[in-house]
Amino acid sequence: MKLLFVADPLASFKVYKDSTYAMMAEAVHRSHALWACEPNDLVWRNGRVSGLTRAVTLTGRGPDWFTAAAPEWRPLAGFDAVLMRKDPPFDEGYLNATYLLEMAERDGARVFNKPRALRDCNEKLTIARFPQFTVPSLVTCMGAEVHAFLAEQGDIVVKPLNAMGGSGIFRLRVGDPNLNAILETATGLGTRQIMAQRFIPEIAEGDKRILLIAGEPVPHALARVPAPGETRGNLAVGGQGVARPLSQRDCEIAGTLGPVLQAEGLLLVGLDVIGDWLTEVNVTSPTCFREITDQTGCDVAALFIDALERTVSRA
Repeated sequence: MKLLFVADPLASFKVYKDSTYAMMAEAVHRSHALWACEPNDLVWRNGRVSGLTRAVTLTGRGPDWFTAAAPEWRPLAGFDAVLMRKDPPFDEGYLNATYLLEMAERDGARVFNKPRALRDCNEKLTIARFPQFTVPSLVTCMGAEVHAFLAEQGDIVVKPLNAMGGSGIFRLRVGDPNLNAILETATGLGTRQIMAQRFIPEIAEGDKRILLIAGEPVPHALARVPAPGETRGNLAVGGQGVARPLSQRDCEIAGTLGPVLQAEGLLLVGLDVIGDWLTEVNVTSPTCFREITDQTGCDVAALFIDALERTVSRA
C-alpha cells in the first residue's frame, strides 16, 4: 500500500515513544510505502485536493531516523490510505484540514480517522453520549455556573475542550483562594467553554488509556500514574505509564463504545478511564502504542496495520 501520514513535522517526533512512528515502522516491515506532509501542505486546486508530500524512508538510526525525498504534489486520492495524525490543539487550522480531507474523500481518498468523525466527536464532549459511564460533568463559559457546580461536588477538575497532554487542567476545591483567577484564565474571561468534572480519587492509581482498533479493545491499557504532588497522570507532565490488563468495567465501557465509534468511521480511538469512569474519548491522534508493546509484548502497531489493511481491502 501507499500510505500518506498527515502529521506534525517528522523532525519533532520522539521515536522512542511515538505511536505514529510505530505505525510507520510496522508498515515498512510489511513493505508498504510511506509519504508524509503537514496539514498546511494540503491544497484544493482545480476541483481536487492534493498535498505537497515527501516520500519517506526509515533509517533506524537515532535522531536521523528518516530521510525524505524532494517534495512533490500528489492527489490524496492516489494513496491507498491517508492517516490523519496531527496532534491537537483542535484549532481553526485543524478544523480546516478536516474540511480539505473530507473533500479529498469525495475524490476517492480513504482517510483514517474519518474527517467528519474528527469534527463530530469532540474529545471532551463525546462522553455526554454515554452518561452511564461518566461522573457529574458541566460544560460552560460562565464562572458562576462553575462556582455552583463546585459547591455541589466539593472537589472538581476543569479543563479546556481542545487541548491535550494535560495542558490547562486544574483541580479546584471549595475555598481555593485562586478560584476566580483560574476560571478567568481558563474561560478567557467568560469567552471560552470549559469542562468541569467531579474529581475522581482513583486518579492516584492512574488515568487508563484504552485503545480501540476497528472497534475492538487492545487487551492491555496504559495506566498513567501521576507524579508525586500531581493530580494529572499525563505522560507529558511526568506521569509514569504502567500497562495493565483491562478490568471488567474497562471491557464494559470498551464493548459499548467500540461498535458505535467504529460505525462513525473511527479506526483508532483512545478512551481515558479513571477508576470506573470514562473521562475522554480521544480521536485526533491517540497514542501509547510503544509503552503497551514494550511492557506486555502485545504489538499494538501490528494490530493497527492489520486493521488498516483489512479496511482498505474491503473499500
